[in-house]
This record gives sequence, C-alpha cells and structure tokens, in this order.
Amino acid sequence: MTIILTNDDGIDAPGIRALQQAVTGESIIVAPNKQYSGCGHQVTTHQGIKLEQKTTSEYSLDGTPTDCTRMAITQIAKNTQLVLSGINAGGNLGTDVYISGTVAAVREAAIHGIPGIAISHWIKRPLVIDWQQATRWTSRVLQNLSARPLPHGSFWNVNLPHLEPHQPEPKIIFCEPSTDPLPVDFRVEGDTYYYQGEYAKRDRTPGTDVDICFGGNISVTLISL
Repeated sequence: MTIILTNDDGIDAPGIRALQQAVTGESIIVAPNKQYSGCGHQVTTHQGIKLEQKTTSEYSLDGTPTDCTRMAITQIAKNTQLVLSGINAGGNLGTDVYISGTVAAVREAAIHGIPGIAISHWIKRPLVIDWQQATRWTSRVLQNLSARPLPHGSFWNVNLPHLEPHQPEPKIIFCEPSTDPLPVDFRVEGDTYYYQGEYAKRDRTPGTDVDICFGGNISVTLISL
C-alpha cells in the first residue's frame, strides 16, 4: 500500500525520520519545508505553492500540513491508502486537535475518505525525546491499529508518553479525548501580552487521553469529522 508521511515540524525534523523507520511498506514523504506547528487546518488557496522533489520518495512543500496532504493525494500519489502525520515533538491531546497542524493533515485525509493516523510525543520537560524509543512505540501502535477497522470519516490520534528510564513499558490504551481547556495565562509587558500557560498543568479528567498519556501510557483516540 502507498503511505504518505507528513508533519508540521518540517521535513528536516527528527520526528518524521522516526516515523519513517516505524513504517513497513512503500512510503512517500510530503512535508512542509519549514515549521508550521500550531497552524491548525490552514490551507493555501490564494497563492502558488512551490513543490520540490528532493529524492524519488521525498517532497518538500512551501505550504501547510493540510496543503501537503492535498498535494500528496491529488498530484503525487493518487493511490494513497494511508496518511501518517508526525511524530510531532510535543503532545496533541484533547482540544489540541483543533490547533494542531499534525492532526489537521490526517483530518484532511479523512475528509477525502482516506484513513489517517496522527502521532505525537508529549514532552515532559526537562526530559529529551528518545527518537529510537519513539520509533519502537510507534511501530507497536501501527501494528495494533492496522488490525482495527476505521469508520469512514474518522481518524486515529495517538500520543506517546514521556517516561523516566526506570518506568515500565507503556500500554496502548484506547480512550476518549479530553474536552478540558488548555491553561490560559499571559505575562503582561506594557501593551504586549505573552502566553505563559503551562501544558503540564492542564486538567487531567480521569480516563481521558490527557490522563492516560500523562500517566505514562500511549493514548489512542478515535476522532470523527
């Protein structure tokens, strides 16, 4: 099957290489040429989009993650059967799905009737992501999800935990997405406001994806259009 890999961290980000290593089968990278984190479902419709073919299976796009999905499934690989987005450096839990470019890329795939999986890695600062470990966990997740039916108009949203070296191997847990808001706080300097909400201090409603991931396991949520 033809698999499209994309992200919102850019084609040079380590996360998309970690994702590529977790995938079995033919894959084609179509990713932004720069950082688009937090761009949501933004699309480019009023100006041209430059596409650069870097290798026989890698394309860099001067556009958003959603643009990448659109370009991939209509211009590069019209036989695309799966879109994978990630591995994002940072969580995309709960209401993050409305903000995330990572998630938007697979939402766009679902709109076109193509299955998709968004994969993100929560960062528990000051820890640093172990991308080899992320690849291994992602491989487990992909094997698990490949055996499960995906309802039309839906996609999977996966979040990997950030574990200390002594913590046990995470379980894959299917759960509901949190609807709790992100912490909203600003530092004021004159007439300028700087967001300073702390991601790790968001509410952890028991059993939701935030609670599962923060608790040291891999959260998997089914998101419908």
